Amino acid sequence: MRKALRWLLALTVLIGTLSTAGAATAAEPEATGTTDIKERLLSVPGMSLVEEKPYTGYRFFVLNYTQPVDHRRPSKGTFQQRITVLHKDTARPTVFYTSGYSVSTTPRRSEPTQIVDGNQVSMEYRFFTPSRPDPADWSKLDIWQAASDQHRIFTALKDIYSENWISTGGSKGGMTATYYERFYPRDMDGVVAYVAPNDVVDKEDSAYDRFFAGVGTKECRDRLNGVQREALVRREPLEKKYQAYAAENGYTFDTIGSLDRAYEAVVLDYVWGFWQYSTLADCEQIPADAKNATDEEIWESVDTVSGFSFYTDQGLSPYTPYYYQAGTQLGAPTIHFPHIEKSHVRYGYQPPRNFVPRSIDMEFQPRAMRDVDTWVRGNARHMLFVYGENDPWGSEPFRLGKGARDSYVFTAPGMNHGANVAGLVAQEKAFATARILDWAGVAPSAVRENPAAAKPLATFDAKLDKRGVERQRTLRP
Repeated sequence: MRKALRWLLALTVLIGTLSTAGAATAAEPEATGTTDIKERLLSVPGMSLVEEKPYTGYRFFVLNYTQPVDHRRPSKGTFQQRITVLHKDTARPTVFYTSGYSVSTTPRRSEPTQIVDGNQVSMEYRFFTPSRPDPADWSKLDIWQAASDQHRIFTALKDIYSENWISTGGSKGGMTATYYERFYPRDMDGVVAYVAPNDVVDKEDSAYDRFFAGVGTKECRDRLNGVQREALVRREPLEKKYQAYAAENGYTFDTIGSLDRAYEAVVLDYVWGFWQYSTLADCEQIPADAKNATDEEIWESVDTVSGFSFYTDQGLSPYTPYYYQAGTQLGAPTIHFPHIEKSHVRYGYQPPRNFVPRSIDMEFQPRAMRDVDTWVRGNARHMLFVYGENDPWGSEPFRLGKGARDSYVFTAPGMNHGANVAGLVAQEKAFATARILDWAGVAPSAVRENPAAAKPLATFDAKLDKRGVERQRTLRP
């Protein structure tokens, strides 16, 4: 039945995309075991080649795939979605990766891909440039449409990569992998979601306040709180510095509304940003006596952690799709600042609406995250959630209910937003690795008999497996 559905979908796509697929897709050679992988990929209706980059032991392709703007009404226009394929062998399992943002066009291997020694298909999230319809109908940017993008890509490639598939992603990518599983639970054989926030009730954010009251050590918290408070106490002289900085770099503030709003947003991100991207050891770099620090020391510390360029129009523009989703479905955290007098805080944590141009309509859908949370608690199968102990985004994690099967939530001690399986305690690390290998269908007999023996099947490659947490600076997962 599934093959019949794939055939019908492929035929529909072929009819709708012949005029746009281009010369690269015209040949459509028979997909046989002896056909070159590039030809097999380009035989997929709607697939076209952007470039191929060499990497030892792999073939790496940057591709465009024709997607409908609206999966409910596919005849109402298409757009080109960028994907990449890190090809090893069609006899190996495949990992479906997305960051939830743009896609990297440099060969990279996610942790599950290294663990299973497989292929990797990576998808750019819809509406992140260049994968944006023109004109952009923002109402078609939601979690179901994005999950349907993944479903169509999987359906298009499953006949080429016919072994087991596992979806993965970190942060917003972990959220994306979870939403994909919720809407298309029969596609993947397993899910590995890293540091995925789960904001079920957007207006209830007390978990974040509890996190910041106890994270790290009191000494470290005091240092960070001191610098944050001092940056607001010295607002006038530091905003003058900000004005000069903005003028020098051509930064503007039309979206957020004013330099003053942008300044406070950067400062209020400071403590959150530190714990998201840094570790307890990094506290040594924070001024110990903020009240006696120079203006330059306060500025440099806040700029290093939060980044004064990121609430400018130029800094916000690439992330309009994220803030749109945060303000329509995903939700966004709000925290309080008990260490700062109210007279120094004019705006507080600003809503996502303030970071999206007013020309784009937004309306929040409070049931979207509740639906996903309820589904995960009652229906999770072969799902692994990994969080970092010191990552603020883990304050509202996914949890499993009685209906979950062969699914797990683990926390990596001392780790931040870059938490991974390798950072888990030894017993959980081996167990999680064994489950991933089993879901991928490549667990050696020794691992099936003794999960403690589990380890990645592929040797670590410092260049290919470069996975340091990407510093986004502004408040987003």
